[in-house]
Amino acid sequence: MQANTTRGFLWSDIETRTLLNIWGEQDIQTALDGNFRNSFVYRDVSRRLGAMGFERTPEQCRVRIKSLKRQYLLAKEGNLRNNGQYHKICKFYDIMESILSNRTALDPQELMDSGVGAEEAGDGLEEDGEDAQDRYSESTGECPYPAETEVKLEYPAVPIPIPVKITVGNNSTSAKPTNSSKVAGQLPARPPKRPRKRRSNFPMEKLMEQFLEQSAQAEDNFYRMEEQRLQAEDHRREAEHTRELHMLQMLGQMFSGISSGRPSSSSSAPSKPSPPARPPVISSTPPSQHTRGPSGHLKHPACQTDCFSQPLSTDPQALGIRSGSVCEEKIKGSAVFERYYSLGSSSHQGMDDDIVSLVKSIIPPLTSKKHKGQDGRIGIIGGCKDYTGAPYFAAISALKVGGDLSHVFCTKDAATVIKSYSPELIVHPVLDSPNAVEEIEKWLPRLHGIVVGPGLGREDFLLKTAKEVIERSKARDIPIVIDADGLWLITHQPSVIQGYQKGILTPNFMEFTRLFEALHHEPMNSSDHQRSVLQLSGAMGNLTLVLKGEQDLISDGSKVYSCNVEGSGRRCGGQGDLLSGSMGVMAHWAHAASTAGLIRGMNPSVVAAFGACSLTRQCNNQAFQRHGRSTTTSDMIQEIGPAFRKLFDS
Repeated sequence: MQANTTRGFLWSDIETRTLLNIWGEQDIQTALDGNFRNSFVYRDVSRRLGAMGFERTPEQCRVRIKSLKRQYLLAKEGNLRNNGQYHKICKFYDIMESILSNRTALDPQELMDSGVGAEEAGDGLEEDGEDAQDRYSESTGECPYPAETEVKLEYPAVPIPIPVKITVGNNSTSAKPTNSSKVAGQLPARPPKRPRKRRSNFPMEKLMEQFLEQSAQAEDNFYRMEEQRLQAEDHRREAEHTRELHMLQMLGQMFSGISSGRPSSSSSAPSKPSPPARPPVISSTPPSQHTRGPSGHLKHPACQTDCFSQPLSTDPQALGIRSGSVCEEKIKGSAVFERYYSLGSSSHQGMDDDIVSLVKSIIPPLTSKKHKGQDGRIGIIGGCKDYTGAPYFAAISALKVGGDLSHVFCTKDAATVIKSYSPELIVHPVLDSPNAVEEIEKWLPRLHGIVVGPGLGREDFLLKTAKEVIERSKARDIPIVIDADGLWLITHQPSVIQGYQKGILTPNFMEFTRLFEALHHEPMNSSDHQRSVLQLSGAMGNLTLVLKGEQDLISDGSKVYSCNVEGSGRRCGGQGDLLSGSMGVMAHWAHAASTAGLIRGMNPSVVAAFGACSLTRQCNNQAFQRHGRSTTTSDMIQEIGPAFRKLFDS
């Protein structure tokens, strides 16, 4: 679909309301009324809108605000002529009314004294640099802004003496009405008004010069503050790096002190046999250089002597004793290094092997006694006109992992496209129908698991349908995996899935940050992801949570597990859909195995999440070895079978 470079794609209702909330904030309105350039203000509006998950340029934000103000003015003029019923043509009339009603308006007294025209009176509603002929077509249609708008000024019935100041050259005279003294005698005395500035007395050239100077000064201040911020960030990183090096030096000195005390203690106890002599291991690698193994752990150089300040002895026996004790202490101290460098204590290889063995135990065997659908019937809730690839990736991944049937519940205009991708999928074009929930509920008794979110979109009606499907799936105790736009729904309504033990959330870092701040109402600590995952899982009622990243962190609120299967540096779109589809099948297998007593002492959702994460990372690694930088999700799907055999069938 082609999009205008100035306006971008059509704005959704949620995106427009978010834009109006940002534009209506006090600091934005103050900046618009002040001396700042409007381009800087809308640059700030665009940045805040991006933080909320909407990518729009400053020019697109400005054009959208301008279009909304035109609709508001038309609706407001229609209210005066049609008894307040004309505001229905403006969908956001109430929001615009609450924002624009707080803007300062010109007093008629000031209008007559200063001689300002309609251009200044309308300055609060139209920003500088806007094109009066610009048109923005809405889905509901929009009339062009009229060339002239009548302004009706109502004055009280009692005549008020208004001095009229007439300026001719450098001479000025004041004229008062003839009957003003009588009326003034009847009205109560008012305090004198503060004299107003007369901008009309300043030449236009001088005003323009002042405006340009203030704009240039504001721009210089902005760039100066940005440069200071970048310098402060560099200093912070250097200080953090220095602190890490200092910690390594302290650990080296501590190990050196322990090892220096061992030979004396061994010599003072002659009854104990001395350890066997070993040749010294001398390495030139500094202690700060560590390598990362295939499982993602940090490997440390073995028995280095560079971090110790004491010289080596020339006595062979003493040298053997010393080197042996140093290696022994280094082995004991490696746990400290591992704790300092690794993401957490749960990421060691032994625990990974235990969970992998549990994943192998939940995989149902392939026998001739089974019938179609017994190994998993999965439903994908998602797929709209703009997003047809995501539900396909999730559904086909569920089939290739080992599920028997994949159903896709999508909108009518996306059904034909998804059907054309593969004949293996069962596509239901009911997601945007008026009775969508009832149509989907007919299939829930036949499904073993559902995946909500791939290609769902953020339209209010589709999100409402997804919410109802989640509620009715919970009532039937069906495992639920929520990803992509389904997480947008959970961010705004966490109670939909909160506390459901068969639910799994799979956010990336941006989605995780939004969800964390929505529940905790404070910024996330980006330096400790494990703690943040544990906190968010607990806040969601010990729901299983998967934070996708360099290492996939999995938690059910009691413990954090790290999936360190080697992947690759390729991050193409659709990998999360492969993960959610395969996780939907494995969630059914895990809970069925738990019911049969095959899993004890471990949350079945955690086992399913670990298996799906391991499989996705292995597919990414194998596809990258074949295709390199050109790897796509379609290439990864072709590797599901070989990767599954390598991980779980061996």
